[in-house]
Amino acid sequence: MNDSNEPVPALPGRDDVEAAAARIRGHVRVTPVVQPGAGFVDGDAELYLKLECLQHSGSFKPRGAFNRVLSQTQLPEAGLIAASGGNHGAAVAYVARELGLRAEVFVPEIAAPAKIARLRDYGAVLRIGGRDYAEALAASRLRRDESGALEIHAYDEFAVVAGQGTLAREFEQQAGKLDTLVVAVGGGGLLAGLLAWHGRNVRVVAVEPERSAALHTALAQGTPCDVEVAGVAADSLGARRAGRIAFALAQANALTSVLVADDAIIAAQLRLWSQLRVVAEPGGAAALAALLSGAYRPQPGERVGVVVCGANTDPGLVA
Repeated sequence: MNDSNEPVPALPGRDDVEAAAARIRGHVRVTPVVQPGAGFVDGDAELYLKLECLQHSGSFKPRGAFNRVLSQTQLPEAGLIAASGGNHGAAVAYVARELGLRAEVFVPEIAAPAKIARLRDYGAVLRIGGRDYAEALAASRLRRDESGALEIHAYDEFAVVAGQGTLAREFEQQAGKLDTLVVAVGGGGLLAGLLAWHGRNVRVVAVEPERSAALHTALAQGTPCDVEVAGVAADSLGARRAGRIAFALAQANALTSVLVADDAIIAAQLRLWSQLRVVAEPGGAAALAALLSGAYRPQPGERVGVVVCGANTDPGLVA
């Protein structure tokens, strides 16, 4: 299917991110920023790591989920419904628990056991089925139409993207003006949020696994299109198709798109643990993998921010 004839979706900007920040204040954590110091990566860049892996539910996702729900003037009795590789579902389940709502979450068979366990801990009604996120999404939408629940899309929804943009706003307040932001991309919700806040004022480097590269392929083809999904980070970065909002913002703004191998992602996980004692899931370490592998090479003195975006994994697999 080709989306080239579809209208451009409404795109959030800085005012929408500011409104989201006010709306979700007190519901999300201000996550720390650390400077790992010389020798953490090659070269002489000034590196800042945003540890969003310490956010509620273990990833950045509650920012968008809270903003989507709190933007509503009225919520259905059926509560919330979402499809997810795991992190978004955990965020929706967490939001529902905190706000006293029902949540039903559809995850594919590739969802990591640690993520499934977290979903159950939060009390969501869990549906497991389908080989990837796209199939879980299709099943969730059938159920949405039947139940009347409010859909919280993982990445391609205006309020969700504006909520994710609060991470960029917060990072800027903590680290000051950065030259470059490096971020992992699945469907593109976090990337879109960063672009909604920064526009062309900061270089944004979009990092995808070689085996799950929906945005990279869309930019090459000129339109979002289906791709094969595989690899160590498929449960969090394995969107079969890039979101329309992310694609439109990527086209409208300066963007560098790079790919990293699975081995580089695993090496980044180990680097975070061995030198910082930070546990990151593969998708959460993918952005750092771009620097360690040389997929992105900063200039000397370049102020580079890297988002460590998720931690939902078995710690024993990292340590």
